[in-house]
Amino acid sequence: MSSQYPIIAVTGSSGAGTTTTGRAFSKLFASEGLRAATVSGDSFHRYTREQMSRVAARGRYGDFNHFALDANHIEKLEALFQDFGATGTGQYREYVHDEDRELIAAGYEPGSFTPWQSLPPDCDLLFYEGLHGGIATDRYNVADHVDLLIGVVPIVNLEWIQKIHRDTNYRGYREGEVVETIINRMDDYVQDIVPQFSNTHINFQRVPTVDTSNPFVVREVPTDDESMIVIHFRHYMEVDFQRLLQMISGSFMSRQDTLVIPGPKLPLAIDLILRPRLLELMEHKRYAW
Repeated sequence: MSSQYPIIAVTGSSGAGTTTTGRAFSKLFASEGLRAATVSGDSFHRYTREQMSRVAARGRYGDFNHFALDANHIEKLEALFQDFGATGTGQYREYVHDEDRELIAAGYEPGSFTPWQSLPPDCDLLFYEGLHGGIATDRYNVADHVDLLIGVVPIVNLEWIQKIHRDTNYRGYREGEVVETIINRMDDYVQDIVPQFSNTHINFQRVPTVDTSNPFVVREVPTDDESMIVIHFRHYMEVDFQRLLQMISGSFMSRQDTLVIPGPKLPLAIDLILRPRLLELMEHKRYAW
């Protein structure tokens, strides 16, 4: 962790909603006039889409899926966090998604990577959104370098529904392919993804209030109105729960460290909870200089 060069990370599984939370942070940064160096967890995958297809064709996808640590450059991710915390710079690259029109227009193939390069200079903070921002194992300790670590964790059935909906409607996959991916990743989901949520400072967990007992037949993602958000705080003694209860209508505490809010109130909750934390990091940064 660094007072001069703070790092914020949002971690979660594929389809969990980390991208949506990342957009909320982008709005916070813009409203506070902060320049954030933003990196995506996808850019630390070890293999291109074509290489992953060859791995799958050899029947080894279960061992080398994107959840697995060995299928990612976790050492480079940890080095980036360590370097940024010490010097305010570091090496990153971009993964080219199908919707990345500018990168594709520049000649990059979807599913490939841009070259490694240095982060933009003079950034106020580093922001990461992806699969492995909270990793802490015998080999790596990415989480140790993060000043504010956020987990985005829908209950698992909802997570699968969201992934199936996203990948079939926006990424061109067939439903059977997405379900097979979920199954092949299960061991690594349990071993590498889930443990991160014990390292986070705050977890946002969406819980549907409609039947999602068979996620493989549900065709529509439950709406915000059909959901509650469970928010868990590791350092709950530092949280002004009375203020949050007053400001967020329909909210209540289920435990001394847990706030529950209606789904549509998530943007308000993110602002009320995360903006003060962001400003606190910036205050520490000013004093560190």
